[in-house]
Amino acid sequence: MKIANSNGRAVLVLGDQISDIAQACDGLFGSDPMGVYDDWPAFIEVARSITTGTGPLVETDLRNPVPAPRQVFAIGLNYRSHAEEAGMALPEVPATFTKFPAALAGPFDDIEIVGDSVDWEVELVAVIGTVADRVAEADGWSHIAGLTIGQDISDRHLQFAAGAQFSLGKSRRGYGPIGPWVVTVDELTDPDDLALGCSVDGEKVQDARTNDLVFSVPRLIAELSAVLPLLPGDVIFTGTPAGVGIAHQPARFLQPGQILESWIEGIGTIRNRCV
Repeated sequence: MKIANSNGRAVLVLGDQISDIAQACDGLFGSDPMGVYDDWPAFIEVARSITTGTGPLVETDLRNPVPAPRQVFAIGLNYRSHAEEAGMALPEVPATFTKFPAALAGPFDDIEIVGDSVDWEVELVAVIGTVADRVAEADGWSHIAGLTIGQDISDRHLQFAAGAQFSLGKSRRGYGPIGPWVVTVDELTDPDDLALGCSVDGEKVQDARTNDLVFSVPRLIAELSAVLPLLPGDVIFTGTPAGVGIAHQPARFLQPGQILESWIEGIGTIRNRCV
């Protein structure tokens, strides 16, 4: 199933229709898009019985499907192709930082270009469904509510200032668009092997598959949950493949007026205008 945020209300996407969750379940779950993660197993049972739409799916109404996570994790250097283009050895443990939650944005929101070194990074984003605390890798997928598309927009100047401040450099307002919805894992033929990519003004700049991840989604759950609990509604940006702007020769960065489009197989597409 696909869970979305339509103008601030939690909805299921049913083809070209949406079903308002609060209306469809007679208030058993509220309208807050984060509320579905408070009791994910119960929500899934209720959602399976919702088959009738309450209105049309309007793309411009879609907002960030996970608007207020308590924790946002991000993983650097997590594709073999990206490590190769960066000339760096594969990491032995996940290179983890955070994007501050206030940086997250919707799937079709504008990206404000601040300075001349704003870069793109398409990423598979995993959303936690049930508390993961000291979880074995083999059980990792069972704690995932679903997957969505993300862009880890990066101000490279700010990122590498003062030594290295990854979290701040990747957390300007709106520098984490995600969406268009969260797709439950059961909808995907092989969640460990999904095509993903992005384009700038129609020119494809990233094109890869998630089977190139150094640390898979279940492995990330195991590694992170060994350190601290992962909470319902938390999100994990799992890393980006080769093709980022800073690796081009010469380096390329986003400019006002450009359109950044990002896609992942089985999930969909997000589209952001640079302003």
